[in-house]
Amino acid sequence: MWNHTRVLESLGLQLRTARRVVRRRPLSVSRIVEAPDERLVFVVGSPRSGTTFLASAIGSVPGFIDLGEVAALKAAIPGLARRPVPEASAEIRRILDLTRRLGLTGGLRGVEQTPETAYVVEAALAAYPRARVVHIVRDGRDVACSLLDRGWLNQGRAGADDAGLSYGAQARFWVEPGREEEFGRAEDARRCAWAWRRYVSAARAIGDRAVEVRYEQVASDPAAAARGLAAALDAPEGPLADALGRMHDRSIGRHRTDLTPAQLQAVEAECGELLDALGYR
Repeated sequence: MWNHTRVLESLGLQLRTARRVVRRRPLSVSRIVEAPDERLVFVVGSPRSGTTFLASAIGSVPGFIDLGEVAALKAAIPGLARRPVPEASAEIRRILDLTRRLGLTGGLRGVEQTPETAYVVEAALAAYPRARVVHIVRDGRDVACSLLDRGWLNQGRAGADDAGLSYGAQARFWVEPGREEEFGRAEDARRCAWAWRRYVSAARAIGDRAVEVRYEQVASDPAAAARGLAAALDAPEGPLADALGRMHDRSIGRHRTDLTPAQLQAVEAECGELLDALGYR
């Protein structure tokens, strides 16, 4: 049986996303009459790793359009992550097809940038077999700094994001079963590192079905980053390099000054093994 309230809330979120998408590119006949391109791009990674920037850069390239974080999808993912792949796949397809139709994205390749899609990527690829996944990775210690600044995981933080998901120290769906209380009791810096570890581990589990991009390479050598990414996405290299060139490198290595010794110790205790595996220390 349908939950009418939930259906109406989801439709409201989709309409809000669609209004934003419509404004991102000039309207044309093709955008109105052509079917949306099946070759979606899913940009995943830990929050504060550059997912928004990267999706916006790809979406600015001719033939692509940035869908932003599709709020209806983001709101659904905690439940979808617990459902069988065929069921989750059908729901992902329903949400994104409706959002793209409402956003008049005909003829364009949608770029979806919800970080949590990493937890349902198998279902996303089942929904869109011709899609590509791009995983952007950033030093987890710098991510922890940025997450601390935002306060999304901090103890006592009130409020919710645009998908209606609450901020604060409570355990999310991605916390390992049996560790929910530990997550809630952890200090803020460790909780932020925990989030980075879980998101990155989920995205890396995609294996060779994902294209990995390093935040630090995009900032230091956008042309090289664009070369590999353009080939993987069958996108024009020049415009992509120009778009990636807008990233700044001022926040690289900020953990050296922004984290206290105690915070850095907590962060590395939680995610040091993954930092090592990725070559960050």
